[in-house]
Amino acid sequence: MPEPTSFPRPVPTVGDTSAAHERAADPRGWAFDEQTIQALDSVLTARRDIRRFRPDPVPEELVRAVIESGHAGPSVGHSQPWRFIVVEDAALRDRAAAMADKSRLWQAARMAPERGQQLLDLKLEGLREAPLGLVVACDRRAPAVGVLGRATFTDADMWSCAAAIENMWLTARAHGLGMGWVTLFQPEELAELLGLPEGVETLGWLCLGWPDERPPAPGLQRLAWSTKLPVDDVVLRDRWPADDSLVKPTSHLRAPAQDRVVHATDDADDLLTTPGSLGVLDRALNRVEAVRPQGVDGGCLVLAAADHPVTSHRISSFETHVTADVMRANVAGQGMGAVAAAGAGLSSLVVDAGIEAPVAGARGARPLDPRGDLLATDALSSDDAEALIQHGKQLGCEAAAHGMVVLGEVGIGNTTVASALASVLLDLDADQSVGLGTAADADMVARKRVLVTGARERWLAKHSDDPMQLLAALGGGEFAVLSGVVLGAAGAGAVVVLDGLATSVAALLAVRMEPAVQGYLIAGQQSRETAHAAVLTELGLEPLLAMRLRSGEGVGGCLAASLLLQGQRMRRLVARTR
Repeated sequence: MPEPTSFPRPVPTVGDTSAAHERAADPRGWAFDEQTIQALDSVLTARRDIRRFRPDPVPEELVRAVIESGHAGPSVGHSQPWRFIVVEDAALRDRAAAMADKSRLWQAARMAPERGQQLLDLKLEGLREAPLGLVVACDRRAPAVGVLGRATFTDADMWSCAAAIENMWLTARAHGLGMGWVTLFQPEELAELLGLPEGVETLGWLCLGWPDERPPAPGLQRLAWSTKLPVDDVVLRDRWPADDSLVKPTSHLRAPAQDRVVHATDDADDLLTTPGSLGVLDRALNRVEAVRPQGVDGGCLVLAAADHPVTSHRISSFETHVTADVMRANVAGQGMGAVAAAGAGLSSLVVDAGIEAPVAGARGARPLDPRGDLLATDALSSDDAEALIQHGKQLGCEAAAHGMVVLGEVGIGNTTVASALASVLLDLDADQSVGLGTAADADMVARKRVLVTGARERWLAKHSDDPMQLLAALGGGEFAVLSGVVLGAAGAGAVVVLDGLATSVAALLAVRMEPAVQGYLIAGQQSRETAHAAVLTELGLEPLLAMRLRSGEGVGGCLAASLLLQGQRMRRLVARTR
């Protein structure tokens, strides 16, 4: 049989002209020369966050070069969501600088005293000095599922814009320009200043100009705010270490300042009434005033729900579809939670944290991996638990803008989940942590106790006290989201009103992650659930109401919020002593 005739390989006139045999023979053939690699390393290591600028103008061609480098960045699905706003108006820059000054003081007041003073000593931006401002805005108006690569990682468009900013930063440095990235803004205020439409978000403000400093090392590192971690401490192989031995990010959040706490009590003593005449309500009002001296006029119910595979063990009197039904009613404004919130003058934020049949109109914060039944397998993957907490933090910040934040939950079977978490967190046996439950019978209670005992024993075999790992092992979607809401709302300086056992356990998990958030919590009620009193005692909270509620959905929290709002009005209007 004759050998096949060979022909020259057709070489395309556009695109990649290399052949497979060429790439196989020289795997490193795509690399730049050593001089270029060294130049890249020089630019990367010399990048700095510049805060001091010269007033000299930046040539238009250099501004263009910086923007073009951002436009050359990688974007998910080639969506190019970035929009570059060049701000030259000095009055606009002054208004932005005033916003940053306010946010700087706001954040310093919420940090540990020494750290807050150190923050105030730092120069963190050059909005007034820099001749130009560059704002990178992310146009997120296309639905995530309609953009290649965003259906699962819905924030990938924001990551793309962040990558564009890095390109711009490096290009500015290569040309001798200074760039500083300023995020000392309330996002909605900056968006309003720039006239951004709904669905377009900023990534802060970039100051651009000729630097009036040439720092040899990163500024926060030189000023002893933090140190650079050794690269070996941040490199992992294959997966996260089972013992979670890595150094965790440092938090400097503090509880409400001492002077605010004292002032709230002094202010109440000036009223024409016996000090403490409102009993538990007076104590709660003092906490509201310590957190927000200006008071609050409203708030937001954050209602999160999820399904739980633990129901397969026949520990609930209701079918799992009831969770979705109740949530649809709340989306329509007709659920108990939504109606109670409206009656208290609160808005509602309904969150689908993992319902099998997704609820239209609810905000999505759903786990990606299959969930377990607590007894044999973990409720969530570690990645999902972390992602849901981060999502909850964002929701908490959003809700805090409305005033106080009320927690609510829906989930057939989630009292069993809450009991299992309380059992571990407070070292309770099943008899101390498991109650009768709504419409349950004695056989159901017995099954719940067996399940909680088994789940607790499985957890204790891990010998870990990490609340994040506990949340993944024995929690669920709504517990992770609500723990994040507590962290986010407290970080934004809002009072958080708890409802029943499930929301209180979520808050306790948040306190174990960040102890300072305890100072932002108010117990709306004590429910009939067996472990609820023990959880509130651990949190150091006395409930405003004890009405034997079993409604869930944040109803008790909304009723308590109504009391708090009425109590504030009383304090404002009651006569004072001289």
